[in-house]
Amino acid sequence: MSEVQDKVVIITGASSGLGEETARMLAAKGAKLMLAARREDRLKELTDSINKEGGQAAYRIVDVTDKAAVQKLTDDTKAEFGRIDVLINNAGLMPLAPLDALKVDEWDTMIDVNIKGVLYGVAAVLPTMREQHVGHIINLSSVAGHKVFAGGTVYCATKFAVKAISEGIRQESNGEIRATNISPGAVATELTDHISDKDAKAMADDIYSDAIDSAAIARAITFAIEQPQQVDVNELIIRPTKQEM
Repeated sequence: MSEVQDKVVIITGASSGLGEETARMLAAKGAKLMLAARREDRLKELTDSINKEGGQAAYRIVDVTDKAAVQKLTDDTKAEFGRIDVLINNAGLMPLAPLDALKVDEWDTMIDVNIKGVLYGVAAVLPTMREQHVGHIINLSSVAGHKVFAGGTVYCATKFAVKAISEGIRQESNGEIRATNISPGAVATELTDHISDKDAKAMADDIYSDAIDSAAIARAITFAIEQPQQVDVNELIIRPTKQEM
């Protein structure tokens, strides 16, 4: 039997891209899913599709910057499925721009979603995982969490923070909680759609011209979950073969 079978998995940012692809892949392997995002129409469509195909999924409308909503998500997951085995902190934003553009509102939003949203998820599941003496937290960082590039300073800072949070979870796990940091390169998702700076958008479009499919990251996430409990896959960097950065 697959190690994924019957595991209860929460996925944030599940309405499209990596989250959606991962949900479909894990559902096919027997996971019980709680899907979270802000767009109910997309969540409902995905949940209905998974359930019609014989999977098990429920959804909640959640903004990860809302601490109470994230806590309710985990409470509802326990009420629905009885436990929480895996949290996939996938929700994130990438509005690139040079510092001189002074897009301070975008900085605030990235910090709220990319860092605080991850921490709210950790805070919400940690007590349950401690009580179970087992759990797995998977955080989506980025190659930008390993190397800073011009025009991406604040985004890189948020993804360096995600990498640090993942390593901190590992060090504080006490042998109970697995921690996986996934760092994608250019992947064909909606991530570049919200870049308001013209030059940064052109740079991103060039980098993403060789973007790989979301399934590549979904496979990596599934691989980490599939390992036996005593095996902790801590770090995976996945990018297009042609990507230099």
